[in-house]
Amino acid sequence: MVHATSDRRLSLAQQLVQDFSQQILSGELPAGSKLPTEQAVTQARGVSRTVVREAMSRLQAAGLVETRRGIGTFVVDAIPAGDLQAAGAEKSTAYNAVAIIELRLCLEIEAAAIAAQRASEEQLQAMRAALDATRLDPQPAGVDFVFHLLVAQCTGNSFFIDSMTHLHNTLMAAARPSPAPQRDAEIREREQVYAAIAQQDAELARAAMRLHLTNSLGRAREQVREQGV
Repeated sequence: MVHATSDRRLSLAQQLVQDFSQQILSGELPAGSKLPTEQAVTQARGVSRTVVREAMSRLQAAGLVETRRGIGTFVVDAIPAGDLQAAGAEKSTAYNAVAIIELRLCLEIEAAAIAAQRASEEQLQAMRAALDATRLDPQPAGVDFVFHLLVAQCTGNSFFIDSMTHLHNTLMAAARPSPAPQRDAEIREREQVYAAIAQQDAELARAAMRLHLTNSLGRAREQVREQGV
């Protein structure tokens, strides 16, 4: 019974983490925004203070928020990017785009397969909404990332979710405007990932994500060659 209660508390906390993460990464809660108070969240979501504190602790560990004693919890301005961005702004941006996608190839292919096995109807609807938003915004770097974060969230595995969350600011720093034909290709590739997950076809989801990220890697390497860095 104690174990079941603990699992339910962690599940509720993770849902809060997912909801706040999506609002932060999509820009709905921009840097500097103050999150609702603990009391406000408990009343609005019908959860205990323990659940809210657990969620805030996870958000803080992910580098998305910081708590200022006696003032409140705020969205932070940036997640430290580490050594990937230590080589100078212009060069690191070009190389980061390649290096990050290489990392994501190891992470997101399997995440897509697991998502196909576990995604709920609500999560599929959220992914559909993210894809639709991509079509409305000509340069939706943040919206694009929300889709990939949602894939990680579908796994129900906090390590996938935390890894993608930590990558957010580095991904945004490396993001560059894409020409229309490339944007169209990227949208089609994400649609294929979504379709495979919606069909609960793990192998197809794995293949679709591999194709999307492999193509993204090729495009990123071409940018490096063009810039001569």
